[in-house]
Amino acid sequence: MSIFHSMNISSSALTAQRLRMDVVSSNIANSESTRARVNENGEWEPYRRKLVSFNSDGSSFKSHFNAARNNGIETSGVKASVITEAQTPFKMVFNPNHPDANETGYVQMPNVDPLQEMVDLMSATRSYEANITALNASKGMLMKALEIGK
Repeated sequence: MSIFHSMNISSSALTAQRLRMDVVSSNIANSESTRARVNENGEWEPYRRKLVSFNSDGSSFKSHFNAARNNGIETSGVKASVITEAQTPFKMVFNPNHPDANETGYVQMPNVDPLQEMVDLMSATRSYEANITALNASKGMLMKALEIGK
């Protein structure tokens, strides 16, 4: 374990939370996009909300357990494992003047809830700030350790 181990863990979390904020901002930007992609039937489909999943950047629990048993800690942070699309149904909005309205006057709108996106954005921002605090604490401890030799 190096002296920069805690900084590496914090920086991986910062990268993951930045990706999460990017995905949330993309969701908000496309919350009114009715023509995001063409489906298998050749018809336009609205934008689908995207979600980021995180997991440990290390390997299995068994390898971490064996490393800890041998007095070596092998954790290496967090990473974004996959970006998935939410499979919730699209919102149907009555707007007969919209170019994408069906024969009954309803338009399929994206399954993006701006309120939920803002909550996710605030959560990602708070996690980002917490990791910056941890990174600064590690930096402060390293600086104090360097001052011991003076």
